[in-house]
Amino acid sequence: MFFSYRGGRIHYTDSGIGNVIVLLHGYLESSEVWNGFSEKLTSSFRVITVDLPGCGLSDVYGEVHSMEFMAMAIKRLIDYLGLKKVFLTGHSLGGYVALAFLELFPDNLSGYCLFHSQPFSDSPAALEKRNREIEIVKVGKKNLMYPDNVIRMFATSNLEKFSDALQRSKDIASRIPGEGIIAVLNGMMIRPSRLTFMEEGKVPCLWILGSMDNYIPCDLIQKQVNLPSNAKTVILKKSGHMGFVEEEENSLNAITEFVNKIS
Repeated sequence: MFFSYRGGRIHYTDSGIGNVIVLLHGYLESSEVWNGFSEKLTSSFRVITVDLPGCGLSDVYGEVHSMEFMAMAIKRLIDYLGLKKVFLTGHSLGGYVALAFLELFPDNLSGYCLFHSQPFSDSPAALEKRNREIEIVKVGKKNLMYPDNVIRMFATSNLEKFSDALQRSKDIASRIPGEGIIAVLNGMMIRPSRLTFMEEGKVPCLWILGSMDNYIPCDLIQKQVNLPSNAKTVILKKSGHMGFVEEEENSLNAITEFVNKIS
């Protein structure tokens, strides 16, 4: 299904009944990454997945897709569906969008989940890496860039066990247009820190981290955030950056229990 947003179209899925969970995918991903996981959630909830602008079947809007721009697309969808409050779950990039949504539209959230994500702006090293990736994509060689990124999403010890999921993630990344990749990279590079919004606790927060994450240092990042009393941290001991694949049952339980509790 599609909805209109600023002269283009955004793709989404909508299934199940109950409290609403919106799933937002990460960088080099589309809503396809939630297949299987989202289906299991629909046994208890109404689940909406979205292809963020420039990804999957959604349109590319320009050279920069800011986190605010994408958060406003989610607000447009919520209004389009006549929903008042949702539980927003963002994987990696999707977490950055969820935090932008938290800043802009807190009254539309029953809660939110940062799933292998964090509230800080890019470090100098991250900015340098993103600029390199933009240059690679601009010369038409995205196939030289995304495979290594996708491999690093899984814990090294899980690569053989989840080889099929790894290949699926590579296939999804291969289908994202270069223009969409560049727009998202540009958007991530200009995003501000939203630590203050996370720490002030206007909305309940579930923070899911992987102890073997190659992108987010699990122990270090926790020390940099003073979580409010309505927040909960869940550490997936056997996961890298893809806990909804690497520890599917534990991830399902964490989200289900938290959403039921705040409801």
